[in-house]
Order: sequence, then structure tokens, then C-alpha cells
Amino acid sequence: MTRIRSAVTAVDRRSFLTATGAVGASAGIGLVLGAGGGSGEASAASTASAPPTHPAVPAARPPATPLPVTPRPLPARTTLDTVASPRSAAVPYRRLGDGPGWRRVVRDDLAAPRSGRAGRRTVLSSFVQLTDMHLVDVQHPVRTEYLRSMGNLSSWRPQEALTVPGAVALVEQINALRHGPATGAPLAFAVTTGDNTDNNSRAELDWFLTVMSGGRVTPNTGDPRRYEGPQNSGERLYWHPEDARPDTDKKLGYPRVEGFLAAAIRSVNSPGLRIPWFSTVGNHDTLASGAMADRSGYLADFAVGGKKLYAIPDSAATTLRKVLTSGSRPAGGGLVDLLRASTRSMRAITPDPGRAPFGPREYLTAHLDPARAGAGPAGHGYTAANLDSDTLYYTFPMGENVTGISLDTTDRGGHFLGSLGTEQLKWLERTLVAHKDQYVVVFSHHNSWTMTNTHRDPAKPGEARHTGDEVVALLKKHRAVLAWVNGHSHRNAVLPHGSFWEISTASHIDFPQLARVIEIADNNDGTLSLFTTLIESSAPHRTDFHDLSQTGLASLYREFSFNAPGAGKAGAGTSKDRNTELVLKR
Repeated sequence: MTRIRSAVTAVDRRSFLTATGAVGASAGIGLVLGAGGGSGEASAASTASAPPTHPAVPAARPPATPLPVTPRPLPARTTLDTVASPRSAAVPYRRLGDGPGWRRVVRDDLAAPRSGRAGRRTVLSSFVQLTDMHLVDVQHPVRTEYLRSMGNLSSWRPQEALTVPGAVALVEQINALRHGPATGAPLAFAVTTGDNTDNNSRAELDWFLTVMSGGRVTPNTGDPRRYEGPQNSGERLYWHPEDARPDTDKKLGYPRVEGFLAAAIRSVNSPGLRIPWFSTVGNHDTLASGAMADRSGYLADFAVGGKKLYAIPDSAATTLRKVLTSGSRPAGGGLVDLLRASTRSMRAITPDPGRAPFGPREYLTAHLDPARAGAGPAGHGYTAANLDSDTLYYTFPMGENVTGISLDTTDRGGHFLGSLGTEQLKWLERTLVAHKDQYVVVFSHHNSWTMTNTHRDPAKPGEARHTGDEVVALLKKHRAVLAWVNGHSHRNAVLPHGSFWEISTASHIDFPQLARVIEIADNNDGTLSLFTTLIESSAPHRTDFHDLSQTGLASLYREFSFNAPGAGKAGAGTSKDRNTELVLKR
């Protein structure tokens, strides 16, 4: 296959930033991709169209005092150096400390590595993948925390009130890293692969965009003066950090932490990423609770209202869990029935319009808001053409002769599993053909084995949905494809697919709370190497229950996730799924 590239030894950083809009006010992604850089065809509407000037989500109300931030030097460390590990015996609650790093594993499933390749190497792209940050409004009325009683442990987690300081600490670590650990090339950009928010809430969208682009975040809704959620509800199903009485998590060793809830809703300061970043959408960014396409409007009204349900009978929890798992009522009817039948069991909370759900157009408009540009590019991959076509997929430049393709794998018809509609699948095929003389990396939220949802979108009843197996088959037909990078399953997995690698990365809400650096290099011997290196947040591994600063909370976020009921080693994957050199024949 013909390749047209220059023999550079690293990504030309300034050229790349200029092309993506991070250098110079007038530069835009269209300079590299042409007029159609943001949604469908190369001939789509020009990206120069002025985006809306008003944000789609309301700004959160700041409290009187932000969390204190302790200045500290941030080492450019990765999991090659050290990994958060338990430093105590196998007791119910284990404290974390510095553990040994994970070595890099060379994988030759698709090609044999050749000696001397390090000296011949040309770097084509170097970037960071963030996935499944799940910035959570833990006081949101539509949340189904009560399913925890039936073993659905991800419906509520002891650590999730701290998702915002945890995400800021991840941004800090990426900023400190600056260069790829395998090649030394500057990190050119970052990309999210979905589930940036948790409840499809406007407030959460505001938090996500502020964390990524920089600014002050107040992770609180409802009453601006106090927390109103499961952790002071009196229900013993949840960890009550400021209550001396036993509960489910204190029986597992979770501590009593005075002042925790007030600290969890104080404002947090984010420096924002110092490199351009691109956004990919996930099911939690599109659907209520990541699974329900609320077509009745009941859940939208309930979200902004003044009632919240904290506990239900086991029989009702069993029924709802089966409905959500099977996807048998993707429009949310099972939850609507439960809420309507449980009004007497609800408690009063402070209503908040900021908890309203956002649709695709609001999601796009918020990304296109100039106040959210941060390090660029404007729109973070999305353009006015996406607004015109009601699409959430696009292409973007990744460096020397490498193109990224960001997909929308969420089925707007409902359910947490994914798929592609026929229109997007055909667009993907046309895009691959158009870039046959380049290299291509595909990004999505869902991975191949969780794209089995073929429910038809009611807005497009005549359009078929296509599975992950069909996407794999299509990608294998195009030698330009190097990798498919995704998330969703909250665990690390790296799979060979004959001619390309599928790289799935663990979440940043469940332990081990990771992101992944990916570096693409031409070995100039008929092979390419894709280096993957996992990184943790900047928060120290050791924790202090009395340190409720922004940094202290980020450390507690990690340790609480390690000790969460049901947390195990599956998220980390095996050594072959972590720090790797993935060799490809080209």
C-alpha cells in the first residue's frame, strides 16, 4: 500500500497544533481535513460556520469557599514506574501505597518484531486516551442506587462523590507527563472515549467540559449549602461517612470521616488539559442511567423535581434489574412504573433545573461553545456540520499521515449495549476508502464484544443496527486501520484482529482508575509498533483520612474504589493488556 509521509523522527508539534486550532485564533480542524472535517463526507458543510455563542448547560453555583489546593511537584510517572497497591494484610479495608510497576510486554500476535527497530523508528502520533470518567451528580433523582441491594454494585459506589477531584488529578498528571514514555515524542492531543458523564445531566456536562478545558467546578446540585443524597439518607445500604452507626460499608472497614460531605460538594479548580482534546460520546452521555431512552418525558420531569427514592423492596429491585439488564424496556418503562408506585417512599430534596437531561444537539452546542475551547480545537472534534446533520461522529488529524475516526456507538433507542446504524456504518466505510493511503485509528465508546444491541431507533424505524462483529469485519477489509481504541467495559483488554489491534482501556471511576498513552511508530522495516502505557492520576497513593483538600480527596477516591464491594483485579487485565508494544506488519 502506498504511503506518503516525511521521514521525521517525531510529530511536528507546532504544525499539528496549528492545524487543530491550538495555535492562532483562526486556525481550525478544517485546514487539515478540508471542509468536511467534523461529521460526514469530505464535502460536508464548512467547519468555518460560526458555532452558537451561548452554552447549552447552566453554570453550577459556586460555594463560598473552594477546596484548598496544595502546590506540589508532579512527577511524570506512569505505571511502568509504580502502581497503587495495598500495603496492609488481607483485612476488610486495605490502605494503598506505592507498589511495583507493570513491565512492558512485546506482543507479536500479528507480526514478528525485528531487532534494531528502536534505532530506525519514526514517530507518527503520540496521544492519551481517557475513558469512562463518569462525572457523577450523586444527588440526581433518576439514579438507581437502590439496586445495590441486589448485587448491582455499580449502581452506587462509595467513591463516586469524588469523581470531579479524581478527574482533575488525572488532568494534572497528563499535563505533567508531556511526552510519550516509549518514544519521547511530545503528547500531541488527548481523546475521550465516552461516558464522560453519568446521568445524562446538564450539570454533569458542565463539570466535564470545565474539568477538561479548565476552570472552577462545583460538584453539587440542589441545595447549594448542603449535600442531599444517599450518604446522609439514613439508609444503611450506603456508606454514611459522618455517622457513627454501622452500615454496609463500615462493616467492610470504611472509616468515619468528619466533614466529608461538605468537602465533596465544595468547588474544585481544574487547570484544564494543556494539549488539544477530542471528545467521543458514550451511552451514559446519551441515555438516562446509561440505558433508558426516555420518550415519555416522565424521567426528564422527575430529574429536575423535588423527590428522590433511596430504598425499594427486594422484589421490586429484582424486577427492575432484570428489565435494565435485558433491555426489554429500553424506553425506561420499568423505572417509570417503579417511581410512580413508590411516591410515598420518596423523600423531599431541593429541585434543580441543572439536572435536566441533554439531547445530542445540546451536547454538540456545549462542545462548540467558545468558552469551552480550552487548548482546542474548537468543538473538540465536533463542528457546525454535526449540528446540521444531527450526527456525533467525525474525523480528525492525529499527526503525520494518520487520521482518527470517532464513532457514536450508542443506540438512541435505549439499552447500555451498543451498535451502529446503517447510515453511520456506510459513512465509516466511505471514510476508510477515502483514507486508504493513510493510517487510520478508530475511536468509540463500546468495544466489539459489547456491540450486540440491535434495537431499532424509534426515530429511524427503517434503519437496521449493526454489531461489533460487523464492524470488525469491515475494519479488517481496510489495511489502513491500525487500531480500534475504546472503553465501556471498565477493564483493560488488548485483542488482535488479524490486521489491526483492538485496545480497550479501564475506567477512571472503578479501580485501578487508569488512562492510556498510545504512541504509534513506523519501524522502517515493514512493521509498525503501537506502544500502550497506562497512567494513574497525580494523587499520591497514600491517603490521609484527615486530608480533605482537593488532592487528598483525589487520593481517597482511588483508595475507596479499591475497597468498594465487588471491586477485584479484573479491571487491570493481564500483563498483555497493560503496558505493551503491539507489532503490526505494514
